[in-house]
Amino acid sequence: MAPREPGPSVWDLPDPREAEPFEDVIGVGADLSPSTVLQAYRRGLFPMHVEEDLLGWWSPDPRGILPLESLRVSKSLRSSLKRFEITIDRDFAAVMRACAELPREHGWITQEFIETYCALHDLGWTHSVEAWDSAGRLVGGLYGIEVGGLFAGESMFHIERDASKAALVGLVDALSIGGSRLLDVQWATDHLVSMGAIEIRRDAYLDLLASALERPPVLSAR
Repeated sequence: MAPREPGPSVWDLPDPREAEPFEDVIGVGADLSPSTVLQAYRRGLFPMHVEEDLLGWWSPDPRGILPLESLRVSKSLRSSLKRFEITIDRDFAAVMRACAELPREHGWITQEFIETYCALHDLGWTHSVEAWDSAGRLVGGLYGIEVGGLFAGESMFHIERDASKAALVGLVDALSIGGSRLLDVQWATDHLVSMGAIEIRRDAYLDLLASALERPPVLSAR
């Protein structure tokens, strides 16, 4: 089933192509309504607070992406994959809450974020990948938003070693069925670089995004 549009946003978000090079935050304000958030991803932006009560719209330069064909699965990870059952969209809200509960210095997943992304999930836009142990416990996962051929990963968590990596492998496997995809990871952290993520300049990302948005989604069609 095709995702359902949430309706137009009352906000006109900035164009990342007009931002200064290497400037990550290119706008502040607006709201977290599903329509505004969806507009953001289509423009190459994503929301995250820059201060407690100030919403920022981010377009990192450089941007982290993970080319599907470049995914690196180590021998130890390949062995770990056998310990998990990987599912898609079995419990989106639980995955997002688990990501929100991670102890980190700059946590951004507020209750308002959870409500917005769960609303987008109900409309068919956001998706989760879950890793379950043999006892049926949710031990890792990730979530993000799929718009056409773009999957923008937002956050991941694990409470068992390699569980989040297993979820990422499951995501790449699912996206690869649909041919060419753009897997956006925002920033190429050491963890993601070890699995094949790279950095590209913002203009190159926006060019890839424009092409990706013309393709049909994969996860929403399941």
